[in-house]
Amino acid sequence: MPNILVTGSNGQVGSEIKELSPSYPYRFYFTNRTELDITDSNKVRKFIIQNNIDTIINCAAYTAVDKAQSEQELSDKINQQAVKNLAMLSNEFGIKLIHISTDYVFDGTNFKPYTEEDATNPQAVYGKTKLDGEEAMIEYKLKNSIIIRTSWVYSYYGASFVKTMLRLGKEKEQLGVIFDQVGTPTYAKDLAKTILDILPKINNEKTEIYNYSNEGVLSWYDFAKEIMRMAKLDCKINPIETKEYPTPAKRPHYSLLNKVKIKKEFNLEIPYWKDSLDDCLRRLGERKNEAK
Repeated sequence: MPNILVTGSNGQVGSEIKELSPSYPYRFYFTNRTELDITDSNKVRKFIIQNNIDTIINCAAYTAVDKAQSEQELSDKINQQAVKNLAMLSNEFGIKLIHISTDYVFDGTNFKPYTEEDATNPQAVYGKTKLDGEEAMIEYKLKNSIIIRTSWVYSYYGASFVKTMLRLGKEKEQLGVIFDQVGTPTYAKDLAKTILDILPKINNEKTEIYNYSNEGVLSWYDFAKEIMRMAKLDCKINPIETKEYPTPAKRPHYSLLNKVKIKKEFNLEIPYWKDSLDDCLRRLGERKNEAK
């Protein structure tokens, strides 16, 4: 039975893995930053030895995209240095490492979905530190280890765009939501299930990168409209341009991810984004069925 260390287990993906964990024949060790500081390699080494860890799923990340602009050192510490530590120790102990990265490693100027081989060009500190983390891991050429790039993550757990829209939809009569940023949401439950399902099938000679998000294509405006429709909220959603809502960090205008590689290699069927949103809203008790 694999002994799996899940870092960042209080986050969206980590929390979903925790909920799904009883259905899998693995022994899990769920940790957060207070229980295990992954920026301290000595502490992680000790934890690995004490618990005979043979697999690490790294869900830990600094994800405050705008705050990262002014907290570069902290963002780098968590998104790059900690990943380097995990990669170094995975190399030392022959551990399988699954690391979660982001669409923000791209600049968003593509005209077709990004593949794993497309050139990276992050436009903000968050994306830059996440890319640095990827590169730190790739340097070790880890066997049976992968990086999963994902986008627009939301969940039953934690803060997310979905929960923000539900809250604002109840408080306001109308909202302006950006229509010129295009991508696909990722339901953390789907990503968590995929990670746990493909775990025994991962078999590569060096670190591989895979893209994962739900199926479909939409803007944040489309996403907000569907949330309001499914939750039967009367809040009107108005489309606005990115320039009307300036933020400290630049977002990619286009970050659709091509998922052919992960689907083909692991024989995956990825859920459509509306079906996953429906599931999340039902879990939250916010889904209002159509009148018959």
